[in-house]
Amino acid sequence: MKNAYFAWPVIAAFLAAPAAANVKQGVDAWSRGDYKAAVEIWRPLATAGDADAQFNLGQAYKLGRGVPTDLPVAIEWFRKASVQGHAQAIDNYALALFQDGKKAEALPWLEKSVARGEKRTQLVLGTMLFNADGVPRDWVRAYALVTRSSQQGLPQASQTLAQMDRYIPEAQRRDGLELARKYEADARARLVATPLVAPAGAATPTPRPAVAAPAKTAAPKPAPARAAAAPASPPRASGGAWRIQLGAFRDESNARGLWSKVGARTGGSPSYVKAGTVTRLQATGFASRAAAQAACAKSGVSCVVVAP
Repeated sequence: MKNAYFAWPVIAAFLAAPAAANVKQGVDAWSRGDYKAAVEIWRPLATAGDADAQFNLGQAYKLGRGVPTDLPVAIEWFRKASVQGHAQAIDNYALALFQDGKKAEALPWLEKSVARGEKRTQLVLGTMLFNADGVPRDWVRAYALVTRSSQQGLPQASQTLAQMDRYIPEAQRRDGLELARKYEADARARLVATPLVAPAGAATPTPRPAVAAPAKTAAPKPAPARAAAAPASPPRASGGAWRIQLGAFRDESNARGLWSKVGARTGGSPSYVKAGTVTRLQATGFASRAAAQAACAKSGVSCVVVAP
């Protein structure tokens, strides 16, 4: 069987929310497009050990704004901020190490990032686990992580998940979905326990820096024929009144896009229900709650059963 290849996503990163007034002054300068002034503000703070300033200075070197582009210097600043527990720096440092082929070094940082539910690192680690690429193969966890990445709106994760469906046996996919639900519950619990509070008087940074995509790696490799069970057919809708809701979108085209990716798995028919400015994507035609729940599990995304 020929190997498939996944395209790795463009990994996006943003400036850290400032934790101190001086760091905020740099963010304000950056927001005005005065990158050189921002760097001049952040550099002494970063040298003195401020993690936000270190991360922001790393971004400046990564993008070549206010300083010449210098990826090794950027990565070193990300490292300094990461060892202090800076969340965004950990994300970027993990991805940079992976991109540089240093998978063993990247792994502990990827795990830290994934533990917080970061969708980009979930996709990277999930694909590594599928391929046994620097880690032992674990298809259940791989499917769970890529499912969570897809549920958080990363298009490349949805594409990867569809390819995984071709190779992962149904029982392992089902276990992966159960694990994904646990990860989702854990993420919600963290949000409740640690509400997001914006620093007083701090403006939200608006630049849109982009980090170069990681190098392409081999996509999930199909298992030997004896181990690769064909995915079971999705449950077929029977014309019943039960339905499942797959998501709600302000843009109907996004609802249709999700249906094109996961709709066939449900066995239902699409319904685009208007609710004010929101379009609810539902799959219809299930005879019972059990049938609707089975379709939910097959969909690979977080969904809810809607009674008649």
